[in-house]
Amino acid sequence: MGREPGPIDKHVGRRIRMRRLMFSMSQKRLASQIGVTFQQIQKYESGSNRVSASRLQHVSHILGVPVEFFFDEASHLRARSKRVADSLPDLYKVTATPDGIALITAFLKIEDAVLRRYIVQLIQGIADCVE
Repeated sequence: MGREPGPIDKHVGRRIRMRRLMFSMSQKRLASQIGVTFQQIQKYESGSNRVSASRLQHVSHILGVPVEFFFDEASHLRARSKRVADSLPDLYKVTATPDGIALITAFLKIEDAVLRRYIVQLIQGIADCVE
């Protein structure tokens, strides 16, 4: 009988994945640095296994962020139901992929606000065509 991951466990896992992908780091590499298997990293990232406090401290050091980073924007999850927690913003979907991270990183390098707005409109137009 398995335990369904809680919304906080899922949130922490998504934040680990997001930060790991920002460094183009594989699950295997992160796993070897903290002394677990890559399968364990998969379980942490999905929220199916909770990350202990000491392990989260180690992960935060390797990924160069304070432990609080993994809980940013999570306080609202405690009061929400599982259904609502599972429908977190699409930002998580974008930051969970290498292409999403690359898109965001490149977009943030563009300083011209008008050009950025045109890019957003272009992408929205493309999205409308493929729906």
